[in-house]
Parts: sequence; C-alpha cells; structure tokens
Amino acid sequence: MIRRWIFLFVLVILGIVIFYNPNFKTIAAGVSILLFGMVTLEQGFKVFAKGPLRRILKKATEKLYKSISVGALVTAIIQSSSLVSVITISFISAGLISLSGGIGLIYGANIGTTFTAWLVAGFGLKVNISVLAMPMLIFGILFSFQHNKSLKGLGNVLTGLGFFFLGIYYMKDGFDVFSNYIDLTQYSIEGWPGVFVYTGIGILITTILQSSSASLAIVLTALAAGQITYENALALAIGTNIGTTITAFIGSIGSNVSGKRLAVAHLIFNLVTGIVALAFIMPLAKLVDLLSKIAGIAADDFTLKLALFHTLFNFLGVLIMIPFIHRLERFLIRFIKESKRKDIDEPKYLNKAILEFPGTLVTSLEKETRYLFENPIIEIIAHALNIHRKDLISELRIKTVVKKSQKDIEVNVRELYLRKVKSIYGQILEYATIGQAELTLEAPQNQRIAEIKIANRKMVEIIRDVKELRINVLKYTQSDNTHMRSQYERFRRLIAKVLRSVNQMKDAEDPIKIKNEIKELKKFFKAKMKSNNKSIDKLIRENLIDVNMASSLVNDHDNVNDMIKMILEVCELLYVQKDSLFEPTEPAPDRVPHSTG
Repeated sequence: MIRRWIFLFVLVILGIVIFYNPNFKTIAAGVSILLFGMVTLEQGFKVFAKGPLRRILKKATEKLYKSISVGALVTAIIQSSSLVSVITISFISAGLISLSGGIGLIYGANIGTTFTAWLVAGFGLKVNISVLAMPMLIFGILFSFQHNKSLKGLGNVLTGLGFFFLGIYYMKDGFDVFSNYIDLTQYSIEGWPGVFVYTGIGILITTILQSSSASLAIVLTALAAGQITYENALALAIGTNIGTTITAFIGSIGSNVSGKRLAVAHLIFNLVTGIVALAFIMPLAKLVDLLSKIAGIAADDFTLKLALFHTLFNFLGVLIMIPFIHRLERFLIRFIKESKRKDIDEPKYLNKAILEFPGTLVTSLEKETRYLFENPIIEIIAHALNIHRKDLISELRIKTVVKKSQKDIEVNVRELYLRKVKSIYGQILEYATIGQAELTLEAPQNQRIAEIKIANRKMVEIIRDVKELRINVLKYTQSDNTHMRSQYERFRRLIAKVLRSVNQMKDAEDPIKIKNEIKELKKFFKAKMKSNNKSIDKLIRENLIDVNMASSLVNDHDNVNDMIKMILEVCELLYVQKDSLFEPTEPAPDRVPHSTG
C-alpha cells in the first residue's frame, strides 16, 4: 500500500514538473536510464551470485572484519547492496551464517556503496562517458541474447553499466541545459537551517527513488553543473543515507523475520551514521579539506570532495557500530521474534529468500525436514504410545521406560498433526516443487530435493499409522488378557527403541557409521518381528485370544513393522542420503480388516 502511494505521488509530481518545465525531462530521463542500468546490473550479477559470489560471502562471515571487508568489496564491484542483502537474508534463513555475520556484510555493503560516488565524481563527470556507454550497450545486448547463462549474465552486466553511464551523461546534460533557464543556487540556505532543510530534501529524493546511489548521483551531477552549493550538497548526501532507512522499512514489510532483523540493523546503522554526520558536519567538512589537500584533490573539485565526505561518514558509522554488533544481534533476536500463530506451527527455515539460490533452498529444505522429524513427528509417535519423550533420551533401559509409562497421555494425534505438522509439511512440498520448477538445479541438488519430498511423505504415513495403532494400545495395555497386554508392551518397546536410536543418530556426523547402524537395526527388528509373529500364531492356535483380539493383533503387528521400516528409511534419507531408496519397492501385503475389538 505504501509503495503504491509513493508510486502515484511520483507520477503526479513528474507529470506536473515536465508539463510546466519541459527542460526537466532530460534530467528525469537520465535518472530513469540510470535506475534501469542499476536493475539490469543486479540481474547480471545474480547469475554469478549462485556460485563463487555466494561462497565468498559465506566464508567471509567467519570473522567480523572479514564480513565487513568482503561486504564492502563485493558491493563496490557489483554496485548492488540489495543483491548482497538478498544473499545475506537467504544465508541467515537457511542457518548458514549468524545474524551478526549478516550484519557485518550489510555494514560492509554500506561502505561499498560509496564507490558509486567515486565512480560518478571521478569518472562519470570527468569524461564523455557516452562514448564508453555505447559499446557496452552494443556488446551487452549481443551477449544477453546468448543461451549460455554466464554469457547472458555478462551481457546484463555490460548492458547495466552502459545504461548507468548513459544515465549519468543525460543527467549531466540535463542539468547543464536546465541551468540556462533556472539557477537553483538562488534557493540555497546557509548555516544549520540549510543543513536540516537539505537533509530533508535528500531523504525525500531517496524515498521516492528507492536508491541512495541514484540519489547521490543526482546530487553529484547537480553539484557539477553548479545548481547546488557544496555546503547544501553535504547535507543532501547525509539525507540520501538517512533516506534508505525508509526504503529499508518499506522493503521489510511482509518480509520474513531474517529480512526484518537485517532491515532494522540497517536502519539503526543509517540513523546513527546520519545523526553523527549531522552533528559533526562542520568538523568533517574541515577534515575533507585537509585530506583533499594531502591527496592532491583541487580545492574547487567539489564533486570529489563530496565523494570523500560520503565515504568518511560511512566509515565513521561502521567504526562506531562495530563494538555493538553482538549486542545488536541479541537485541534483534529478542525483540523481533518469529511470527507464529498460536494454533498452528510455522516453518523455521523456509521463506521467499531461499528461493533465490539453489544451494540455500536445498539446505533450508533439509534443515526444515530434519527439524520436523526430530521434534513434532517423534513427539507425536511417543505420546501416542503413552511414552514420555524425556524418558526416551534418558539413560533408563527401554524396558523400564515402557513399564513406567502406563498412564494415558491425553493427546489427539489428528489435532497434533494439524497443528504441528500439516502446515510445515505442505510448505516443504510447496518450496521443493517451486524450486524444481523455477530454479536451475544440478543433478545432485534435484536428487536431494526428491529425497526430502519422499522423507516427508513417509513421515505423514507414519503419523497415520500411529494414529491407528494408538486406539488398540489404549485398549489392550489395560486389558484383562495378559497375553494381549504383553504383546502391545512389546510393540511399544520396539518403537521406543527405534525412537531412541533416531535421537542418537541425529547428532552423529559420520554417515557411514549411521548407515551401518541402520543396517544392524534392520536385522534386529526383522528378527524381533519374526519372533512376535510366531508368538501371535501360538496365541491364536492355543485359543488364548479371541477372534477380535487376533484380528487387531495381526493388523497392528503389520502396522508396527511398517512404521519401524519407514522411520529407518527416513533416517537413511535424512542422515545417509541413500540413492537406493529411489528403487521401486515390493507392494505390502493386504492387511486383515481392522477391528478395534
């Protein structure tokens, strides 16, 4: 809604200004071309973001100084802090990096954006860049039509740079023509009133354009054309930085929790940086004069001095915020929590950001599935069989655990499924399907997603089986028939044992060891189920149980067997990644019609 109103406001203002002053259209066209170039540039670098760029950014978060440095360097090269932000959000969402590491990348990206000012002031305004822009556009368009993704990405990068430079050219030309009709310097305001007024104008421009880099480019070209004073330009530069706080706020609306936390971190950074820059604008301006003299920048080269000023206060902002990053991380985690409906659990690792890159998609799907299996699924199975989960992870013998767990745990399996599993299960399948349809996945990635989908379907089948099993567990563990009680206690012990094994497996790091353990467990359970089958046959032959009891016992024997097999298969899929599970399996024999006796 906010963006819609901003869009309408911009349309009205542009229409009015162009109608009353047609000379303004060249400047407006230049801004539009520049913005289009930045968008195209970002799209081009997205191709390379799926490989080396992601790996560089991920490794950079090991140390804070690395994350800030790499964030600055990457943003300076690709000219897109928003792309760095998207990658960072996807990393945090997938649990690949910490929030503090992500904040470091974002703060570094702020420093990287200062390179735009140097590019415009030191190059774009010094030479006839339209001469360079045209070849870039020609070759960029040619490359962008290629089928090879790398060539297409390179084409978009060249095209984006071409439009970026062309936009600067038209903006500069527009301000030169504009100055023949209107001299904006007559509206300059000196002293602190000018600082506050022009800071506000800078905030407004950035809010409208949704890009601090584009806003600063306008300020630099206007300054080069002599349309604004140097003092007012300093205030405008501060305003463009503060204006990104509104951009960040608007962008965070409807975002996931990772996006909101990073947006607030960015907002706090820009506010602190802006306040410090405003408070010390005069000393910083004097420092710029001193450094300019040392660096050989001419006293009247106000565009380069403005670029230096912009870089200085952004560096200052980072230096001020570095000691507080970990405190800021704790604050953001504490006050910006996962939005969760009280009645239905929501995913922990899934959001739109992970759909940007195959790697984070696969990682997030895997983590979400493991969390679902190791928490709600295991909990529902245990409680459905009147076994407390805390006893499963204790040092107590399984026999003791089952024996002490005779009291009914009042649970509704269907209700728990609807509240704790269904929504997450549905979203896992949704994200997996979208990823397979829209992303270019490598064969191993596609296979892994297929394994994850199979694991989720098996988990849902397990819940369905345990719901059925619970009916007779409740009935026959309290039966007067000791044989029935004994058999259902055996079922409970077998399932309790496999659940304890899962708890031990989930923390193991050696997949080969897990694979061997699962193999041994399969042998153990196969022998146990065979022994149980003989016991059931004996009870039926010796008329120790009636027909209804026999029917229930046979069905539940098959039920337990299927459940254990599926639990171990899920373990293979999640902890071993066994390819053979894609092979077709023999259909299970038909069950005896179920009776609850």
